[in-house]
Formats: sequence, C-alpha cells, structure tokens
Amino acid sequence: MKLRDYTENRKFTDCTRLELFNALLRYVADAAKARGYNEGRKKVYYISAEFLIGKLLSNNLINLGLYGEVRDELAAEGIALSELEEFELEPSLGNGGLGRLAACFLDSLATLGLPADGLGLAYHCGLFRQSFVDRQQTEAPDHWLKWGQESWMRRTDVHYDIPFGDFTARSTLYEIDVTGYQGKCGRLRLFDVDTADERLIKSGIGFDARDVARGLTLFLYPDDSTEQGRLLRVYQEYFMVANAARLILDECVARGSDLHDLADYAAIQINDTHPTLVIPELIRLLQERGIGEDEAVSIVRSVCAYTNHTILAEALEKWPRAYLEKVAPQLMPVIDRLDARVRAKYDDPFVQIIDEQGNVRMANLDIHFTHSVNGVAKLHTEILKNSELAPFYAIYPEKFNNKTNGITFRRWLMSCNPALAARIDDAIGAGWRRDSAELEKLLAHIDDAALLTSLAEIKRANKRRFADWLRGHQGTVIDPDSVFDVQSKRLHEYKRQQLNLLWCVRTLLDIRAGILPERPVTVIFGAKAAPAYTIAKDIIHAILCLSDVIDADPAARRHLRIAMVENYNVSAAEKLIPACDISEQISLASKEASGTGNMKFMLNGAVTLGTLDGANVEIAELVGPENIYTFGLSSEAVINSYARGDYDPAACLEADPRLKAALDFLVCDEMRTMGDAARLERLCAELQNKDWFMTFPDFADYCATKARMLADLGDEATWARKALVNIAMAGYFSSDRTIADYDRDIWQVGSAR
Repeated sequence: MKLRDYTENRKFTDCTRLELFNALLRYVADAAKARGYNEGRKKVYYISAEFLIGKLLSNNLINLGLYGEVRDELAAEGIALSELEEFELEPSLGNGGLGRLAACFLDSLATLGLPADGLGLAYHCGLFRQSFVDRQQTEAPDHWLKWGQESWMRRTDVHYDIPFGDFTARSTLYEIDVTGYQGKCGRLRLFDVDTADERLIKSGIGFDARDVARGLTLFLYPDDSTEQGRLLRVYQEYFMVANAARLILDECVARGSDLHDLADYAAIQINDTHPTLVIPELIRLLQERGIGEDEAVSIVRSVCAYTNHTILAEALEKWPRAYLEKVAPQLMPVIDRLDARVRAKYDDPFVQIIDEQGNVRMANLDIHFTHSVNGVAKLHTEILKNSELAPFYAIYPEKFNNKTNGITFRRWLMSCNPALAARIDDAIGAGWRRDSAELEKLLAHIDDAALLTSLAEIKRANKRRFADWLRGHQGTVIDPDSVFDVQSKRLHEYKRQQLNLLWCVRTLLDIRAGILPERPVTVIFGAKAAPAYTIAKDIIHAILCLSDVIDADPAARRHLRIAMVENYNVSAAEKLIPACDISEQISLASKEASGTGNMKFMLNGAVTLGTLDGANVEIAELVGPENIYTFGLSSEAVINSYARGDYDPAACLEADPRLKAALDFLVCDEMRTMGDAARLERLCAELQNKDWFMTFPDFADYCATKARMLADLGDEATWARKALVNIAMAGYFSSDRTIADYDRDIWQVGSAR
C-alpha cells in the first residue's frame, strides 16, 4: 500500500493539505496495525498520570521505516512532508519530565519486543496552553482533539462502571498505538467518561470542580489551591486506577490466569504516587473474586513495583481520609487494615500509612505493599536509602534499587536532528540507531577535523532554524550567531530558574559598567508554572520584565538577550534542543531526582553547566571533568545544612555586593515600570528572607563557571571536541537500556515469553 491508496487515487495536488494530512495519518495507523502487537503470557502495565508523547507522525514514520518513502512520494508532486507535519496537534497528555519519561519508556518497551501497555487518562485539555499577557503567564485550555483532523486515538468498546461515593461513572477506553523501532507495537490505553463536557470551562481554565461527572477528565492536575480542586484530583486518581485494575484482571484471566498466579501474568509499575490507589483497589477486587485478604495482599505485593521520582517530601502525595471516604468509601476499610498490618510490626510513625492527622500517605503504601522501590539516578537512590527514606531502607533493603532514567534517542536525535544523525552515520555507520552504545565509536574520531567542523556547521544551522521558528511562533527575534544558553524544564524553585535570572541581571549591570561578556549570549527559557504556584509565576514575570528591560537598552542588547518560549512543549523542545550550546542543569544539589533534559541536550551536542545533582553526576562520570562544567554546593553539604537549619540568606547577601545589587535590581524603578510591583517585591522578599533552595550560596561559583564556559566557547575546535564526547557518551542514557534494566531486575517479562 502507498499513501496514494488513501487519497482515493487522486493526485496529491488535487487534495487539500488537511485531506492529505488525514490520509497520511490513516495510512500510518494502518501500517502500525499491520505490524501487530508484542504479545506474551506476562505483560507490563505501566500506570502513569502523564504520558507526554509529543507529535507522533514523524516518529511513527521513522519507527515503521516509512519516512523516506513517504517523503519522496510527496516530493514527487511538489509537496514537503513538513507541510503536513504542521497540521498535527500535540496530544496534551502530560506536563514535564515525568510524562516524557513515560512516553520514552513506552517507545522502548515496544522496540525491545516486551508486551506492555501504558495506562492513564484521556485528558481533554491537558495541563493548559500557556501565553504571556502583560509579561505574565496566562492559562487557557489546550484543546488538542479538534473536529476535522484525524487523531491517533481510537475509541474501543471497553467500558467499566466505576463506583464513587456519590455516583457511578461509566468509563470508555481509548487506545493509541506505540510503534517500536523496526518491530511490533505496544499501546497507550487511556480512560475517559462520555459525560466530560468542555463547555464546563468558563474562564481561562476555571470550571466548577464540584461537577465531577462533567469535569473529571478535562484537565491534568486540577488546580490544587482549593479543596474542591484537591478533591477532584482524588476522583481522577481513583478513576484511573479503578479502570486499570479491572482491565488488568480481565485481561490476565483471558490469557489463562486463575488470579492466584497473577504475578505470572502481570507486572504493574506505579509511576510516582498518583497511581498508588491501585494497590488497595486490586486487593479489594481480588477479595471480591474469592481470594482471602492475606493472599490478596501477597499477590498484589508480588505484582506491583513503585518508581519514586522525587526527593521533595512535599511532592509525596498524602490525602485526608475524609477525601477518600467521600470519593471511594469502599477503599478506606482496606487501607485501614493495611495500616494495621504495618502498625503491628513497626512503632515508627514515619513508616505508618496513616499519619497523626489522618492523612493517607501514598508513598508509604507503595513502599510497604510493592516488591520493588526504585530511584531514577544513582545519587537520587542513595539519598532515598540513606536520608529521605532511610527508615524504610532499614526495613526493606532488598526492595531498593536504582534505574537511571533514559530517553529514546530515536525521537531525540533521529527525528529532531536528522542532519546530525546522518553525519554520525557517515562517521561510524548506522548501528547506533538500534544500539545507542555504538555512539562511543565516535571517540575514535576525536581529532577528525572534518567531523568537528561539520558538528559546528550543523549546530549553526539548527540555531538558525530555531531562531526562524521562534520568530514565527511568537514574534521574538534572536541572534542565531550568539551563544544559546538554554534552561528548559518545569518552573520550580528547586530547579532554580531564579539563579539564571540573577546571572542575567548581574550581566546586564556589568555591561552597563563596561564589563562585557566574552561573546553575545541569548538566554532561552522554556517553562510552565503550575497555575496555583505563585512564586513560580513571579519568576516567569521577572524573566519577561527583564527581557524587555534589556531589549529597551540598545547597548545592552548587543551583548545579552533573554527569550522565553511561549507554551513550551515537546514540539518546541524538538527545535530548541538541537540548537543549544549551553545546557543549564542547575537544580540545588540533592533536589533533582534525575532529569532527562540533561540527556537530550548532551545527545545533541550541548555541553552541560550544572550542579552535581541527579543524573548530572553520571554525565560527569561518563564525559570527564573537561567536558562538563560543574559548580555549587555538594548534595552532602546541602543535606547537612538543612539538618542543622543554619542557612542564612541575609549573610550571603551581605558578603556579596554584586549579588545584593542583582537582587535589588528586581524591584528597581526600571523593572517596576515594566511589571507588577507586587509580584516583583514578593519574589525579592522570598529570596531575601527564605531562599529555601539556596540560590545565594551557589551564585558566585555559578557566575564564575559560566564565565569560564563562555570563554572556552571561543575555541571552536576544542568546543566541538567537548560536544563530540557528550554525543558519544550519551548512549548510556538510552531508555532502551533503562527498560532492559527494569525487565531484568523487576518485571522478568522478557524471560516469561
């Protein structure tokens, strides 16, 4: 079959571009279906609140081996495939690294031939669509399913009646095929309710959260600043796992399980704490089907495994029992009995499931009643074992293990940076496309002047491409010949966009004092702040105000510019990451579990500026100290300082006049004229009086390290060697390797086939 067969044999030039796009989606969907699905007695069920899958057309064409064929078939009639790609709307099913990791994992599960499904919810409007109005973030629904355009998501005839405390919701299951590279497919399976009604949204992303039947699947992470919003999250989480549990049990029975042997048929991975309620729900359903409680608990423990994604205690979910009694009253007796089991063995309140205030702690449920607890980077796992979850590690040392995160290099190199992928082919052959470890063969070419020159040329072309895209996307003009210094990730204080902001202020003040940067720098941010996260939104406001202050200064803007990408998502990342020179990974040491943006940037030839935090530690070990720029307090120093409670931001300000001047500038008349004085003052006060994520102690070292980095960029050949080493060593961070590790140590699905 050819694409022509999907246009009723009309010439492509006789079709509208939308007709061609729809035909192409049908063609690719049928090609994926023809590949078939990875099957076996035992299957992985990866349950996650987020799957940030991005646009799928190019990725699927590459995985199915059809990209060149379709491109050429279209080009023969004068149509560029890129024209059709622009019609595709990005599925709004996730937000940040958690969701993107889940998407990469599904790709690798399919590629490695492991029977696996992702299970989640079909959000109608995602998190939100971000725009900047009056230099502030505003939120609007992200309507990604639109009439007239084909979608990868198909409706099935699978339904479940899910009992809540006050009503019953009937679910519908939708599916999206996940293509494996040169292999069969997996599936992303998403539950929705037909009663969901986007007309409930009245202003921005505001809606009546009390109307659960109509609002249940409208948004990812409903606003948690109100009790109704928090309660709706619990409805969502129970709806997700109640459907997942029923589907898993039904499918395992259909494959031959008698439920006593469920662990021979299912491996359930709980991705962060959002799906935790699957544990008591499965126990309850097994008891309904005639299995005793002791055996049900044992079965569920042997089936379920938990991935921890955070060191931040406040990010470990806990829900008041009153919420659970309202949403799913049938679960609380199960949870109470599980808590009683724990209390019968352990007196330590830290490890008990229900705390003194009557809150049910999701992570505690996960750790006690799964057989595996993994962190997502070596440092993260060690901190969990030795600090944050040490009492649990003392009880269950055999459960704790590390699975360093990975990314699918097929999307993050082959798809988004085809020129670099082709040049790597020329240098070492195409074997790396299947086995990323072969990228290390590039090290043999470290002195190949032609290769190093071509790397620099490809980077320049990607920077021009991104600059053109940014101008078309939001009208922002940047200099493609400047250094692209990029920090793109979820906006959170621990990720320390505020540290980069203060560097920008200090650099502006230096320029005005006649101290010029080594070369022109464009600092590029990409980030969304949660709608109720006030300080995060204040940081965005300050960045946008400072950007306009610099633009209004003709002398300063020759040397420094700031650009913030509006509505940063996977599609934007695919254009920005290949263009990056400096990859900012500057979280406070001990606070970032892993990061995956750091891996995508190094794979595309950027050099990391970062703290020794998360997977930065492993990047540094792989590339060597001469190919990464590290700074700042160690994780041990940070943890000890928190334990002592002795950090004093005022003392840091007093000791560093340039830091004090940068902070004061945030509330000067020039900034106030551009922005909202209350927002700027609140941010300044938060840093001056609290600075919980220790921006100030790392500031001087950060500035000095970035200055050294900018100076080193002047030697293009030496910089290209650094880029080459980063690309060569990025193969370790393949999600194929991560998934193989999960299967070997936790799931054993491959060995069960």
